[in-house]
Amino acid sequence: MIISDEKRSIASMVGEWFKKKVAPVCAQYDASGEFPKELYDGMVELGLNVMDVPEEYGGLGLDCVEQTLIAEEIGRYEVGMGSAVGVNASASHLVRMFCTDKQKKIFYDILANGGWAGFCLTEPNAGSDAASISTTAVLDGDEWVINGTKCFITNGGIAEVYTVFATVDKSLGIKGITCFLVERERPGISIGKHEDKMGIRLSNTTEVVFEDVRIPKDHLIGEVGKGFKIAMNTLNESRINVAAMGTGLAARALDEAIEYAKARVQFKHPIADQPVIQQMIADMAIAVEACRQLVYHTAEVVDAGLPYTKLSSMSKCLGGDTAVRVALDALQVLGGYGYMKEYPIEKLVRDAKIMQIYEGTNQVQRLTIAKELLR
Repeated sequence: MIISDEKRSIASMVGEWFKKKVAPVCAQYDASGEFPKELYDGMVELGLNVMDVPEEYGGLGLDCVEQTLIAEEIGRYEVGMGSAVGVNASASHLVRMFCTDKQKKIFYDILANGGWAGFCLTEPNAGSDAASISTTAVLDGDEWVINGTKCFITNGGIAEVYTVFATVDKSLGIKGITCFLVERERPGISIGKHEDKMGIRLSNTTEVVFEDVRIPKDHLIGEVGKGFKIAMNTLNESRINVAAMGTGLAARALDEAIEYAKARVQFKHPIADQPVIQQMIADMAIAVEACRQLVYHTAEVVDAGLPYTKLSSMSKCLGGDTAVRVALDALQVLGGYGYMKEYPIEKLVRDAKIMQIYEGTNQVQRLTIAKELLR
């Protein structure tokens, strides 16, 4: 797929900002675990928290191809911050597709004023098995009352608005799952454990606790019992963002390996002269480009309004697997130096692994692909 310069323009600007502002300091924040508020404020200034928000609501109104290009650029430098942007876009996509005009205004006004959003689905006992969520929503007069704990929530501690999935009747399984719009300011919401993660340490990942949280009856998103369908629709698109970031991370790892191979001299010659290194770099480049083209194609299919469930899962699998494989191969090219924190490769390896896990594990995605093929 050939991308026009017009579509690349915003992504190029974002890439330059991450290269200039984020790359020099991300290792410091990665080591300390401190939340990089000033960098998140910078992303708001760029409009990255409103990429998927329609222009009439104060957003950028970018299509899927444009958002994919941005995610790839961010993936080259900082996947943790990219995860925050991706989750924000996912929640925005949900609102755009399923919310009433009144709900859209509530949600979009928060983001247009510099806020972030959270997508509250995962629970301690409901990861890949999202149908097992135990957070409850009970209708009490003109209000819904929500109780439960969500975990591993990206933007959990910084979000000003959440899309929350809860069951109205556990005996109904997925047919009881319902989606709600919940503002952070509602009494009864608290932030639980802040996760100390292996990678993507510049993302804010927390528990979000709901204790007798009351929201108006009209904060129900869609229909009662349709929450599971809403969640799956949202995740189908969010997986493309993960795949794009994986492509960007793998491309960065490849660049680091090439630069090092040209500069590192052993046995009086650059190691780039060694056939085994050349073969590794060639295989890495093939993997990156194959991944990039699949992701671009999937985004193009989304923008064309065509079915994309299978392609989304394929992209997510290939993006995550490519990120891990290429990052590890790049580390191997760098040898002992690649294992040291003074080089960026070890962080890329740690950041890459999550891409095979979140937004639906790659094993689950393969089941989805097979189901689509065998139906």
